[in-house]
Amino acid sequence: MNKIYFDHNATTPIIDEVFEAVVPYLKDQWGNPSSIHWAGRGPKKALEEAREKVCKLLNCAPLELIFTCSGTEGANHAIKGLAYAKKDRGNHIITTKVEHPAVLNTCKHLSKEGFDVTYLDVDPDGMIDLEELKKSITPKTVLITVMFANNETGVIFPIKEIGDIAKERGVAFHTDAVQAAGKVPIDVQDLNVDVLTISGHKLYAPKGVGALFVRRGVRLVPLIHGGHQERNRRGGTENVPGIVALGKACEVAVRDMDKETAHLKALKERLEKGISEKVPHIKINGHPDKRLPNTANISFEFVEGESLLLNLDMKGIAASSGSACTSGSLEPSHVLVSMGITHELSHGSVRFSLGKSNTMEEVEYLIEVMPPIVERMRSMSPLYAGIK
Repeated sequence: MNKIYFDHNATTPIIDEVFEAVVPYLKDQWGNPSSIHWAGRGPKKALEEAREKVCKLLNCAPLELIFTCSGTEGANHAIKGLAYAKKDRGNHIITTKVEHPAVLNTCKHLSKEGFDVTYLDVDPDGMIDLEELKKSITPKTVLITVMFANNETGVIFPIKEIGDIAKERGVAFHTDAVQAAGKVPIDVQDLNVDVLTISGHKLYAPKGVGALFVRRGVRLVPLIHGGHQERNRRGGTENVPGIVALGKACEVAVRDMDKETAHLKALKERLEKGISEKVPHIKINGHPDKRLPNTANISFEFVEGESLLLNLDMKGIAASSGSACTSGSLEPSHVLVSMGITHELSHGSVRFSLGKSNTMEEVEYLIEVMPPIVERMRSMSPLYAGIK
């Protein structure tokens, strides 16, 4: 049986170039990069070279980059660090209802510490209203945190416009760019972003490493206290193999982005067109144009999503119903519900997130096996029988 992986928004495989770059730092270059002797010099040099490669992806200076262990740590550090640093000026935070749990639960925690959080609505396409954002800003607003691209629908938010609004109003701006990094161009100078989060395992590096851009002059209260690493901004011995991997992955992303974008967009468009032509009573979720090139979120009426995923798995196809961080939950997707999609239709939604190794043949195989699976499952639905 073929094994086809359409769940790259959950995690990506480590590509060969990244794996080969890491091996020396697992085997020979094992020293602590903080050591001043021979064993530490090689790892230290590799760490700083990796930092420069990540900076090229984001267009920032090496002094503006902090290595982390994950996107979740990055979001916590960014949001808590900015909120605590500015609490003498105000206690109001603005975010959206469709953020990743790493952001939503961090904001929920801060609300228990006396911070007031505004959650912006999204329209049926999953897009926020910039006028609503402007009206939500008060003299006590100290932070706006809005994701770059949604992990479930792939909707790309107007980050530059938000950055301009935040800068004009003197409000710090953080964006969770975990899903966007490596898939679309990111220029933090042009975007007026103050703090930005990325994660290695979303762009073909291992799990356990990420990075945080912090604009020069922006004060961020440390989240992890310890040694002097990362210029006293994040304690803990650096994960040199992971950081080397992240650097290489960013280097590959810069080199291949145009080619990969065209490849992924072609696959996504064929997938959505093929499913739409062969399976009735479906809905493609998210903005028609402003979406990541690799993400297709489709709702199937009269079908239960988890059962559909199990049937696809039996055909060798791996997909998901949304964020891997909420898998196992019986609740419908908070993202889709916020877009006005009913609980029933949300439960029948599947996310296909494509990656660089996927082929058109794999997409055609999905288009071939999907209709009979859906029809068989719908045949057991009394509601669908009434429609037919």
